[in-house]
Amino acid sequence: MRRLWLTFAQAVTVCIAVLFTLKTLKPEWLTGWPTLVAVSSIPSPAISITEAPANHARGTDSSGSYANAAQKAVPAVVHIYTSQTIKVPRHPLENDPVFRHFFGDRLGESAQRRSGLGSGVVVSPEGYILTNFHVINGADEIEVASNDGQKYKAKVVGSDPESDLAVLRVPADHKLPVITFGNSDRLRVGDIVLAIGNPFGVGQTVTSGIVSALGRSHLGINTFENFIQTDAAINPGNSGGALVDTNGNLVGINTAIYSESGGSMGIGFAIPVSLAKTIMEAIIKNGAVTRGWIGVEVQEITPELAESFKLPTADGALIAGVVRNAPAEKAGIQPGDVLLDIAGKPVKDAQAMLSLIATLEPGKVSRLKLMRAGKVFYADVNISKRPPPRTQE
Repeated sequence: MRRLWLTFAQAVTVCIAVLFTLKTLKPEWLTGWPTLVAVSSIPSPAISITEAPANHARGTDSSGSYANAAQKAVPAVVHIYTSQTIKVPRHPLENDPVFRHFFGDRLGESAQRRSGLGSGVVVSPEGYILTNFHVINGADEIEVASNDGQKYKAKVVGSDPESDLAVLRVPADHKLPVITFGNSDRLRVGDIVLAIGNPFGVGQTVTSGIVSALGRSHLGINTFENFIQTDAAINPGNSGGALVDTNGNLVGINTAIYSESGGSMGIGFAIPVSLAKTIMEAIIKNGAVTRGWIGVEVQEITPELAESFKLPTADGALIAGVVRNAPAEKAGIQPGDVLLDIAGKPVKDAQAMLSLIATLEPGKVSRLKLMRAGKVFYADVNISKRPPPRTQE
């Protein structure tokens, strides 16, 4: 048996040597023979790789260009020019007769004009335009310029400062091109996106990048935050412009950047179109956005606070204060309580708590799950309407 095995091994060795020699010196003799493949190059059966078809919805042509997406979306993005009258206060010496003799009434109160620029997106054939609240805040006059250079007067339909969105309108007979809405809920980190707007007033500009992160919050930009983060260049003047996918469909409204210089540093933020659409429809229907409110001040639960309150995790929101006669106080909620659940939805942190309360319908009763002194209890709260934010003078 041993001799038979040695004979077989020697025969295999000789065959491999002959094949190697022929492959090296006379490869044409082996035409039609199966090709030897290194074992390491054979895919493991445990790994399954699915290739996307060549025409998968990525919006590129054969050269890898995104020109088709840009061509589709650019005409629906407009430039917004605003002007505002600001009053210059009276000079403290205006009533002095000597100064009035020399300067007359020039020391009195005067008015100056201040202008600003931004971008907007035409969202319907009726002439509605979606933009940022900070683009049109305080404006006396608003002018919209389409991509072909035509200019139109626009009026404010309504705004929502807490999400930094506003809706404008121009007469429908202008027939401006309309954007196609995409689905921001299907975005993934790594998806390619295009930012379209009017940065620094240089004119319509398209930049590209990827989705860097989703669901960004705790940035201190808006009261309600759920941003798409992208490295597509967004600069001053891009605010209110479109963030589109590679098919030219709207997935976000460009809103803010993180910058130490005032220009793009690769960290930009856009409001998801799913949120923008809900707010836009509420503004068009009611002129404003109605949100729920219970009248509490909350703070984040740190690991140290979680330990002191004997909480298993840092999830939830600590009630730091309760507004007098507000729904929360009437329901028996006190400072020091920990809010764990709202209408069956868990509270992850203070920002999530604020968003969950805002979605509740005023006039309805909702059950809240809380913890006090280590014991869980429930409170039925009659949801009130969230008061408008205080305007800054």
